[in-house]
This record gives sequence, C-alpha cells and structure tokens, in this order.
Amino acid sequence: MSLTSHLAELKKKHESLSNAVEVAQRSPGVDDLEISRLKKQKLHLKEEITRLQAG
Repeated sequence: MSLTSHLAELKKKHESLSNAVEVAQRSPGVDDLEISRLKKQKLHLKEEITRLQAG
C-alpha cells in the first residue's frame, strides 16, 4: 500500500470516528466511557496521520 493510499484510508477512518462521536454524544443512552474510547481512537489516528505527513 502506498503512503498516499494509507493516508487516505486513515483520514477516512478518522472521519468515520468523528461522525460516530457526534452521534454518540447526541444519544442519551451512550456511555461516557464509550465516547471517551472513540475520541481516543480518533486522536490516535490524527497523530498517526500527522506523523506520516511530516516525514
């Protein structure tokens, strides 16, 4: 897999997690720990994207 396609896939996953966080925050039955877990995954992906873009 090329770097460009890998970055595109990571960005796609990041966007998907972003949407999942928004939906979870609007749903009263969703546990705060689940929202926190999604946010941590999203942050991890963002850090990986930034690292790969930097060098």
